Amino acid sequence: MIRRVGLIAAITFGLGACAHQHPPSDAAAYGSEAEINTFPANYKIDIAAAMRAYLNDPSGIRDASVAEPVLRPASASMPERYVACLRFNPKKSATVYAGTKEMAAVFLAGRFDHFADAPKEAQELCTNAAYNPFPELEKLPRY
Repeated sequence: MIRRVGLIAAITFGLGACAHQHPPSDAAAYGSEAEINTFPANYKIDIAAAMRAYLNDPSGIRDASVAEPVLRPASASMPERYVACLRFNPKKSATVYAGTKEMAAVFLAGRFDHFADAPKEAQELCTNAAYNPFPELEKLPRY
């Protein structure tokens, strides 16, 4: 009996793996390259919303600045996407700050897609970025 249950489970998982479909490419999911690379008009709002989920404690951020999104290759293996660079000093604990962090927000079809926060990757994406104050990020509440 136990062998039959194990065999049925193995067959079920095997068939499930055969039926797995890969997610559509960006172009298939969003249409043309022009639609994929729509300028993110609300990039500051999108970044602030994403930071609330990204940071354990988004309150009390210091020295926040952002560069207007520009078209850049989001990584060596990806095509161009709008990328907005960020600099900020987040809290490490209730009274200690972690130090200045630099990262890039990548946008797809005019909306926030993900953060590129690996130091080398962010540095490459944000070379020569023109930063402006980002007070909206400094005013985020804890929850």
